[in-house]
Amino acid sequence: MKQTARIISIYASDTAGVCSMLYELGGMTIVHDASGCNSTYSTHDEPRWYQHDSMIYISALTETDAILGNDARLVDDIVRAAEEMKPRFLALCGSPMPMMIGTDFDALATELEQKTGLPVFGLHTNGMNSYLNGASQALCAYLERFCIEVPKENKSVNIIGATPLDFSLNGSVESIRNWLKENGYQVVSCMAMGSSPEEIAQAGNASVNLVISTCGLAAAEYLKKRFGTPWVSGVPYGKSFSAQLLNALELAEKTGICQSPHSARTGAKKVAVVGESVTASSFAAALEADCGLSACVLCPAALQPSILAEHDSLIDCEDSMAAAFAEADVVFADPLFEPVCPAGTTFIRHPHEAFSGRCFSGEIRNFVCRELKREMFSL
Repeated sequence: MKQTARIISIYASDTAGVCSMLYELGGMTIVHDASGCNSTYSTHDEPRWYQHDSMIYISALTETDAILGNDARLVDDIVRAAEEMKPRFLALCGSPMPMMIGTDFDALATELEQKTGLPVFGLHTNGMNSYLNGASQALCAYLERFCIEVPKENKSVNIIGATPLDFSLNGSVESIRNWLKENGYQVVSCMAMGSSPEEIAQAGNASVNLVISTCGLAAAEYLKKRFGTPWVSGVPYGKSFSAQLLNALELAEKTGICQSPHSARTGAKKVAVVGESVTASSFAAALEADCGLSACVLCPAALQPSILAEHDSLIDCEDSMAAAFAEADVVFADPLFEPVCPAGTTFIRHPHEAFSGRCFSGEIRNFVCRELKREMFSL
């Protein structure tokens, strides 16, 4: 029962991560689930829903089909939809019910590819993991099928791991692009916001990759294995940490060794930042570099952190989170964490769209290359 949350919310699911990562790439994403479940994604997790068309559908799994194992209707429906909509590819992902009945997504993908002639990804989601898992699977599957062999160019970079779930639509991703260009880098692609499928197919052209979320790490490792491209993890928050991150990019390009400069923090536990490991630790590094606030990261276990410093903490349940908050003087976290924050701790609202959806999207600030000052947070 330790993993039961009686007060706080949960993070967006792996199916939402798949949909978010593939949203702009021209494919058709089918979530194998009961009718109506698409509204959870469209109304909570996807701010692009009303401004940018995308082919994201629910299979409308029925109780009868689940009991009888009737996959034929699913296949027929997808084939008809593909003939009508003409997508670039098909992505099929699952929810809890297909997991319970043992749906074979790899076999379905093979059958659909034979019947449609389109590239098809069978993704192993079940609605029980976080958005980072699904987004990571989706991006890796996409790159494996569509990335082409191209010569490398010096001072060129891919931005990997961009979705509104981590960066909202507040201009942060555009600011990262501009920061790279201002420092002499050609942006080959941004995976996967604001770049065309043709641009992402050229990802091997980059001399270094910038990973801005955990969901981009597996893709960065794939590109390193295939093209030998080193990666650097971090988000250019603040003035001083942005300079550190730029130095890390130059060092990685020169040496071929991957870098994680946001992990080089003193990490006193008096200031805590809650969230996804790359973005949260980058923000903590910026607080330390710009404001002199030595901060640690509290990363919920659901977010499957891959890069944490020694002094950071993995939080596995609501009670552990409350205890960690009690040890801190200041906590930066999504407003939905505030009910478990003790009265003696200063709580700074730091919304995360993957946790609270659109509830506080208007409060999400763009800290890219902006000098952080204590007065910005009333400290």
